[in-house]
Amino acid sequence: MKLILVAIAALAVAAQAFEPIMQNYHEEFGIAMAARIKAAEEAMDFDGSRIAGGSPSALGDHPHVGGLVITLTDNRQSVCGSSLLTSTRSLTAAHCWRHRTTQARFFTVVLGSTRLFSGGERIDTSDVEPHASYNQNNLRNDIAIIRLPRAVAFSNHIRAISLPVGSDQYVGVWAVAAGFGRTSDTSQITNQQFKSHVNLQIITNAVCQRTYGSSTVAASTLCVATPNGQSTCPGDSGGPLAIISGNNAVLAGVTSFGHTSGCTRGHPAGFARVTSFTSWINQRL
Repeated sequence: MKLILVAIAALAVAAQAFEPIMQNYHEEFGIAMAARIKAAEEAMDFDGSRIAGGSPSALGDHPHVGGLVITLTDNRQSVCGSSLLTSTRSLTAAHCWRHRTTQARFFTVVLGSTRLFSGGERIDTSDVEPHASYNQNNLRNDIAIIRLPRAVAFSNHIRAISLPVGSDQYVGVWAVAAGFGRTSDTSQITNQQFKSHVNLQIITNAVCQRTYGSSTVAASTLCVATPNGQSTCPGDSGGPLAIISGNNAVLAGVTSFGHTSGCTRGHPAGFARVTSFTSWINQRL
């Protein structure tokens, strides 16, 4: 019996050694981010970026990126990102729609804009389908399809992103994350532009598991290194990690999780690996 208890204690210590991810996105990050971004837009004062260590995105950069203004069931607002797949379908993270105690009532999908609360093509929808195996605890299968009630017109500022073909792991490949989130763990939203982007290198899941463990980092997870304070940050959830070659962009990941200690501490950032979900997505296009 003593040996069994010692073994159980050792397993508990090992489990606790892995670093935590967020427990309730909207309550921890999204609601506060929405208020800050809205206040900054109303102040009409923009001259920086949003993703940590990134660069400001001009109108027309990453035209597949959509912002999400989220109205929750209690009428509070939160924010996320998305990727336009067709004229009537977008993709986001399932936790943007529902995470623990917080449920969205509808999304306002914002396309063709560097701002989130004003400008661009704005479409309201409550037709959102999270993956049936989405796990709110460890954020596995953290992906959801958004159905738009009307088709959007493509332009220089609004364009769909391609889905990957095959099962490439993309290890070592550089990809671009884009979104409307904050620029650092302590940055204020005022005096900053909203949409931004950063180049990040994809790493192996084995390396990522050293931080978050195999319960969180599954085969359907994709991770990137975040050196020198460069990473996705709160508010970027659901947005794209894209592999870009010339004018072609392929969606490799959907922004899912980061470390609870912050987005500029050098911990890997996690995404839903799109190659693991292409069949599921294609059935819903």
